[in-house]
Amino acid sequence: MNIQSAEATTPLLTIEGARATIRLNRPAVHNRIEPPDLLALARHLDAIEADPAIRVMVLTGTGKSFSSGYHLGDLAERPGAEVTTREDGPSFEGVATQLENLRVPTICRLNGGVYGGATDLALCCDFRIGVETGEMFMPAARLGIHYYPSGMLRYVSRLGLNAAKKLFLTAEKIMAPEMLTIGYLTEMLPMDALDARVDALADRLAAMAPLAVQGVKRSLNEIARQEFDAAGAIARANESQKSDDLKEGLAAFREKRAPVFKGR
Repeated sequence: MNIQSAEATTPLLTIEGARATIRLNRPAVHNRIEPPDLLALARHLDAIEADPAIRVMVLTGTGKSFSSGYHLGDLAERPGAEVTTREDGPSFEGVATQLENLRVPTICRLNGGVYGGATDLALCCDFRIGVETGEMFMPAARLGIHYYPSGMLRYVSRLGLNAAKKLFLTAEKIMAPEMLTIGYLTEMLPMDALDARVDALADRLAAMAPLAVQGVKRSLNEIARQEFDAAGAIARANESQKSDDLKEGLAAFREKRAPVFKGR
C-alpha cells in the first residue's frame, strides 16, 4: 500500500491473490479525477468483475489526499459532465454506479481528505476506513450544481436526510470525528494504523464465502435504494444453500477449523 508512482497517471490497478487495489494517482492535484481516469476506472472495475479469483477490492489514493473530486475545468466546459458520457469514456455517475454494483465487497482506504464527487465514490464502497485527520465537503451548492440523482440517493440512504442536507445545502467542511458520527466513516484510525486495519478487513472479507457475501451485498444495496428484488434474493439464497461452500462452512464449524471456500 506504500508504493508511490513518480508521475501522475490514470488510476493504477494491482492484484495480489484475492485482493485487487485501485489507486488514484494524481497527488500533485490531490488525485483530481479527470476524464481519462473515468475510462481507466471503468476498465479496472470491468476486469475485477470478470475475475472470479478476486474476492475483495480496495480503493485509495496516492499522497496526502484521497481525492479532490471531479476536474472542475471539464465541468466548466461540459456542464453535464458528471451525468453524460463522452465519446471516449463514461460519465462520473456511471462509474460511481458501476463501483456501487461491483460484485465483490469494497473498502475505501481514505488516506486523507475527500471532496466533491469523490465523496460519492467513497460512499459507493461497502466500508470506508479513514484517518483521524481526514476531512470532507460537498461544494455542489457553492458551485451552482444540482447533484446527480444516484449520488443524492446514496447520501440519504447511507447518512440520513439531516446529514445529507447539511453537507449538500451548506457546503460546510466537516472533520473525521463528525464523519464517523454521521456514518460516513466506518472506522477512524491514526495514519500509522490505517494499512494494518485495511489489510485485516480485506483478508477477513476475502476469507468469507463468496456466493453468500456477494449475494447479500447485492440484496442490501437493493434495499437501500428501495429497489429490493425479493425473487432475486430468494434465488441467490437457494443458490447458496445448494453450494459446496455451505457444506464446507458447516464442516469447518463442526471441525473447529477455518473454512476454505471455493465460490461454488
